Amino acid sequence: MSYTIALNFEDGVTRFIGCKVGETVLDAAYRQKVNLPMDCSDGVCGTCKGHCEQGGFDMGDEYLEEALSDEEAAGGMVLTCQMVPSSDCVVQVPVASSLCKTAVGEVQGSIAAVERLSEDSIELAIDLDEGGELAFLPGQYVNITVPGAGVHRSYSFSSLPGETRASFLIRNIPGGVMSSYLTERAALGERLTLTGPLGSFYLREVTRPVLMLAGGTGLAPFLAMLEQLARQRQEGKGGDQPIHLIYGVNQDDHLVKVDALEAFAEQLPSFTYATVVVDEASDHPRKGYVIHHMDAGVMHDGDVDVYLCGPPPMVDAVLKHFDAEGIVPQSFHYEKFTPNAAGEAA
Repeated sequence: MSYTIALNFEDGVTRFIGCKVGETVLDAAYRQKVNLPMDCSDGVCGTCKGHCEQGGFDMGDEYLEEALSDEEAAGGMVLTCQMVPSSDCVVQVPVASSLCKTAVGEVQGSIAAVERLSEDSIELAIDLDEGGELAFLPGQYVNITVPGAGVHRSYSFSSLPGETRASFLIRNIPGGVMSSYLTERAALGERLTLTGPLGSFYLREVTRPVLMLAGGTGLAPFLAMLEQLARQRQEGKGGDQPIHLIYGVNQDDHLVKVDALEAFAEQLPSFTYATVVVDEASDHPRKGYVIHHMDAGVMHDGDVDVYLCGPPPMVDAVLKHFDAEGIVPQSFHYEKFTPNAAGEAA
């Protein structure tokens, strides 16, 4: 038996390692050629200090308070040389991955499907090579190299970690490098290279109400998060904390994957969602921006974890709204995606 430990480095790279029962995270990392910071390995110097965001572990009592104070330990700080996991864990490592002699992972795969979901959205499915299933935290992204262009583009997974088929929602930008490739040249079976996982936007352990705010293809990481929550519920691990998603788009026909959201609502009794359309000429029952539909009920008097993913104007609008209304969620995680305009990477 072993536990999976996600090591999140400060440069956004995530490396997954296996940790044996009774083994320290530091020893497990070194065994797998990840050189975490370390001077003493005896709980004396504090060089290997990090932060455990989720998971169970035992720190024992053989370290000095100078290396890790009681206050730090109460806040989730750990010494990886003393930390012995009792479950899968996510650990923040406050150095760049390059300093630990580890690098971002790379896998190969073949195009399984390219589907035009709407005028502005494309779904890409990639069958990963055998043994190349990517471990990632729901919400993270990878870089996908555009064949023949010599550049890559970054996309969040909309599929579950560890699956042999990875899926992505991609905004269709006229003249865009990836958009042009997918709509004009991509062929089933064509080979693609993915590097990652990357990013600090991912689902944390759900211990209180959750509000998800998605704009356009920023829906993708939430599909992965909801898939994870649905799987946990199937395994009897899910809780009953309310989870509400507000999904905003510019036009009616830009709403995609609503059938998937409906399926999640059936699988997760605590999950609800609302769709919002900006277009004033729309007959949609909820018009405007996501901030117009964040009533007091979904904010739970601030006792809520907020996740936000969308284009920069949407992210900025939500940030300003929170500031103007004095809203301070228990935790707030957000990611902006900036579509590459035509010719930018030509």
